[in-house]
Amino acid sequence: MAKTVEEQDHVDRFLASIRDELPPSLDLTVEGIVDRIGGLSRRFKRMMEETLAEYDLSWGEWKTLGRLLHEGAPYRLSPGKLAEYLELSSGAMTNRLDQLEEAGLVRRLPDPSDRRGVQVELTEKGRETYQRPADTAAKKELLIASALNAREREQLNSLLRRLMIAFEKVYPPQH
Repeated sequence: MAKTVEEQDHVDRFLASIRDELPPSLDLTVEGIVDRIGGLSRRFKRMMEETLAEYDLSWGEWKTLGRLLHEGAPYRLSPGKLAEYLELSSGAMTNRLDQLEEAGLVRRLPDPSDRRGVQVELTEKGRETYQRPADTAAKKELLIASALNAREREQLNSLLRRLMIAFEKVYPPQH
């Protein structure tokens, strides 16, 4: 029975082109895994940025709205906590919040537990503005993932989880 030749991607071609220049201890299978995960990550992010552009949102604005939504009802955080989660300076956070507030996506409210403090609250418009591109992106991601059948998707998810758990033991998540 004839063996089917597996289709090659750009990572296969790249690794084949530099194989003779690499140290013998370097495992090309591991390099392929790392290069593919990185390439997929960059492509998923680019796809998301294109989706967000369709909705006139930047990546940072979308992440800010999402952070508030994922906080759960009443969808509020202090500007300082938001800046910490998003790894922004207080000045950059203020500028982003000014833009989001002007667009009606968030509002600033007095902090009930601190007279001097402020809470940022996600508005209903902000919630909808977050969810529309998330829904569009999910459909695009499903289209890409349809290259695998349901069993393969479960298997890949399980394998990637194992890699993530191993990585988190060395490099714990930031938040």
